[in-house]
Amino acid sequence: MFALNNPITRAALLCTSAWSAVVDAGLIDDSKATVLLRNYYFDRDYSDSGAVQSQRREWAQGFIVKGTSGYTPGPVGLGLDVLGLVGMKLDSSPDRTATELLPYDHDDGRAPGSYGRLGLTAKLRLSHTELRLGELLPEVPILRFNDGRLLPQTFQGVMLSSKEFAHLTLHAGHIHSFSPRSAADSEDLYPSVSGRSVASATSDRFTYAGGEYSLGKDSALGLWTAELENVYRQNYYSLAHYQPLGAWTVGGVLGAFDTRDTGRSLAGKLDNQAASLLLSAAHGGHRFYLGLQRMYGEDGWITIDRSLGSTLANDMFANTFVYANERSWQLRYDYNFAALGIPGLTLLMRYTHGDHINSAETTNGREWERDVGLTYTFQFRQLKGLSLRWINAEVGRDFGLNDFTENRLILSLPVELF
Repeated sequence: MFALNNPITRAALLCTSAWSAVVDAGLIDDSKATVLLRNYYFDRDYSDSGAVQSQRREWAQGFIVKGTSGYTPGPVGLGLDVLGLVGMKLDSSPDRTATELLPYDHDDGRAPGSYGRLGLTAKLRLSHTELRLGELLPEVPILRFNDGRLLPQTFQGVMLSSKEFAHLTLHAGHIHSFSPRSAADSEDLYPSVSGRSVASATSDRFTYAGGEYSLGKDSALGLWTAELENVYRQNYYSLAHYQPLGAWTVGGVLGAFDTRDTGRSLAGKLDNQAASLLLSAAHGGHRFYLGLQRMYGEDGWITIDRSLGSTLANDMFANTFVYANERSWQLRYDYNFAALGIPGLTLLMRYTHGDHINSAETTNGREWERDVGLTYTFQFRQLKGLSLRWINAEVGRDFGLNDFTENRLILSLPVELF
C-alpha cells in the first residue's frame, strides 16, 4: 500500500499504470473495473455535559476504484487486482473530528483536504484453490474488514481459499499489517479487548486457518483457529441452519469464541469466552430477528482492533455489547417495501439491551442502543444503482460519559468503467 500526498492525481496515475500491466499480460478478457462514489455525512452528539468532545461531525466524498483481472490460461492461472481509495474533505473542524471519515492531526485536530492509498493484489488459481497476496479484504468469521465509513479498512498479507472437496471450504491466511478506514498508510496489528484498543500490544503476525462444511443447501458447520503472535489465541465454532416452514423461512446462527493470551502476553493475561445466537424468521417482505449474546471469563470479547464484529449477534451500528460478563439481547425488524409495490425501499429497526457489565467504571453496568435505518435504491434507468441511506442510532449507559445520538446520511453510486 502506497501513501499518496496528492491522492487524486497519484491514484489515477498508479491505477492506470497497474491496469496497463494487466492488459499487457493478456488478462483483460475476463476483467472489469468499477468505481463507487460514496458521499458520507456523519454527526454524533454526546449528551453528557462532562464529555471530552461534545460533537463529532464531518462530511466527505469517497472514491473506491476496483479493477479485477481474469487469469492467464493454463493449469496455473495468474492475475492482478487493483484497489484505489481516495477521500476528500467537504466539511470538518478541529472541534468536530474523530468521526473516522477523515484522518486528522492529533495535535491541532485538523483534517487534510484529501487522502488516499493504492493497493495491489497478486492472485494465483490452481483447480478450485486460490491464493491472494498483497492488499486484502478478508471476510471470514475470525477476521472481517470494516467498511462502515467513507473508505474500507484493508489488510496486507496472504490468504488461501480452497474448494477441492465436496461440501468443504477451507481457508488459511497470514496478515502482517492493516490500513485503518481513515488513513493513507498501514500499521502493525493490535487487539481490542472489551471494545477498547490496546495499541501498545502490537504484532506483525496474525495467522488463521479454518473451514466450513455444508450439511445441506442451507446448513453449515464451521471451525476456525487464529493467533495474534504474543498476544492471543482464539478458536471459533459455528452452526448455521435455515429451512422453510410453511410460508416462512426460519433459522439461525450459533457461534462460540474461546480466546486466551499466548506467547509473551503483550496485552496481559486474557480470558474470554463469547456465545452468540441470532435467530430469524422471514415471510414476504417481513424479517424478524432475535439476538442473544453473552461474555464469559475475566475479559470482554477480544479481536483485531478496528475490524468488524458482525460475527457476533448483537453488533449494532455504534456498539457491540462485548464488555466482560455482559449479557445482551436484541430485537430487530426489517421490511422490504417491494412487497407493497415500492421496490428499492427497505427499513431496519432494532433495539439491544445489555447488563451485568464489569469494567473499570462499573461492576454491574447496563447499556442499550436503538437503531433505525432507511435505504432507497433508485429504480429509474438513468439513476441505476444510486442509493440513499439514512441511519439514526441512540446509545445510553448508566456508567461513564458515553451517551450519544448519531445520524448518518450516505449517498452511493456504483459506476462500471468496463
